[in-house]
Amino acid sequence: MKLAKLADGPEIFHTIQGEGVSVGAPAVFIRASRCNLHCHWCDTDHTWNFVGTLWTHEKDTIPGYQKHRKSEVTYEIEPVDAAELVLAYPCKRLVITGGEPLLQEKAFLEMISEIRDRAPDYQFEVETNGTRIPGEKFATAVNQFNVSPKLTNSGMTEALRIQPAALRFFAHSPKAWFKFVVAAPSDLAEITALCETHGISRERVLLMPEGRLPAELDRNGPWLADICRDQGFRFCDRLHIRLWGDKRGV
Repeated sequence: MKLAKLADGPEIFHTIQGEGVSVGAPAVFIRASRCNLHCHWCDTDHTWNFVGTLWTHEKDTIPGYQKHRKSEVTYEIEPVDAAELVLAYPCKRLVITGGEPLLQEKAFLEMISEIRDRAPDYQFEVETNGTRIPGEKFATAVNQFNVSPKLTNSGMTEALRIQPAALRFFAHSPKAWFKFVVAAPSDLAEITALCETHGISRERVLLMPEGRLPAELDRNGPWLADICRDQGFRFCDRLHIRLWGDKRGV
């Protein structure tokens, strides 16, 4: 399996969940490398923004910023070995994130099975962009899907970022919660339309202010919280940004 690289090893770390309905819960994170999307504000562009790709990213304007060399940010590991690293932490919640984990569904299912054989009460969350339908075995094995469909503010065409069949699957799954990154009040019309079109209940939708710095969250959070209160959505802050800023591995 292909994981993002952190220092000299795979990007597997023990922290707390900073977003979504499990916010504040101790968790181990494992980050898949590779993604089928390319959000221009992505905070994990080391999983896809490789040398030779044509995608743009907001960091392109930073002096000295360069796209990542694929070999330098990718760590290849067998699923059973990844399971060993996860089980070494005193925690029984794993968040499989990315990148897009469902691009490597078979490998992650093998890892999940290995962990659960040894720790039957382990909990698994999968963070996905909602463009792929998980297989039956994978959907059964996972406890919670954190689905984050991308809006126009991601800089991609609708045909690439919105897959109706996948959104309908997750809309009907009791394991799925939806999370939207909101950059401006104008995003609400798009979110409302997606919910109505694909049968997504507002009670299972979290709205999160866009921002990689506490000051950005402070600027966008209050008005978004008002919207959540008035329109029946859940508000989702970014606790890890509040605690550690825009850092990897925490």
